[in-house]
Amino acid sequence: MPKIVDHAARRDEIAQVACRVVANYGFEQATVARIARAAGYTTGMVAHYYESKQEIILAALRLMLLRIEERLTRERERDEANLLEALSEALAIDSQRFTECAFWMAFWGQVSADKKLKRLNAWVHREYMRLFERCFSEYWSEWSAWPQATRDQVLRSVVTFMNGLTASAVTSPRDWPADMQVEQLRLQLDLLRQWAGKRATKSR
Repeated sequence: MPKIVDHAARRDEIAQVACRVVANYGFEQATVARIARAAGYTTGMVAHYYESKQEIILAALRLMLLRIEERLTRERERDEANLLEALSEALAIDSQRFTECAFWMAFWGQVSADKKLKRLNAWVHREYMRLFERCFSEYWSEWSAWPQATRDQVLRSVVTFMNGLTASAVTSPRDWPADMQVEQLRLQLDLLRQWAGKRATKSR
């Protein structure tokens, strides 16, 4: 009796391996052949599931975003401290998250020279903004009362800060242990909350 193959699981497996290969070798060196070897498949097998390297990268991006969404939106107690816990899920605080962040950095390094990757990056940015806004609306009780312009500023600031923080953690991991990353994020959130609160008070 022939073995039943879970094709969706195999596609996800290849995408997951691609994430690790890109993180370890960089975008250019992460060839389809190298991804196939790391996954334990032939290039022909990988080609059966993906027509190009860019398709594999897109699948890896989608898979990573799905995992980040699952971690960010995991059921937690609705208290202020848990916003920090939720957003910390996107930092390079363990081996899996470090690999994800290293993948993002390798991907970003190619964006400026590739129109298709620019579109992908714009989509990724929108998804991050959507996820982070959901977190803020759940954990900060005053969020919905702030003007839209203030909420937009907070979101942009947080995304920009976390991009820089994860880049620092990937390039200088010894200088950025997990507890330091989380503490810096805590400080950023506290400052932004104070700024937004004062701005909302003045606008009344």
